Amino acid sequence: MTNWRAVGIGFLVIVIAGILATGLPVVGHIGAGIIGGLAAGYLAGGGLLNGAWHGLLAGSVAGIVLTVGFAVVAGLLGLVGGPLGSALGFGGVLVGGVVVTFIFAVDSALAGALGAVFS
Repeated sequence: MTNWRAVGIGFLVIVIAGILATGLPVVGHIGAGIIGGLAAGYLAGGGLLNGAWHGLLAGSVAGIVLTVGFAVVAGLLGLVGGPLGSALGFGGVLVGGVVVTFIFAVDSALAGALGAVFS
């Protein structure tokens, strides 16, 4: 059974650490996913698979929320170029966001498994 409290706290840790890591573009955001996954896995406990599942969910939710947010902003900014510019801006960010979501999910899942070991 999924512990949504652990997933929510892991998500919040990823978002807050990601905001603080803006000065270190790649390493900081990957580190944010690791820290959030550790938090989700630690709070969920229950073994490697349970921790990995909760870390995966926290990372995936964070990636999806950030992707949708950036895609909406890109779509609105693209309105300056007309409807086609808006669609291309939204779609381009959405495709890039799938990659970001995958990266957040993988490192958070690995860290979640590690966090569950420590709980």
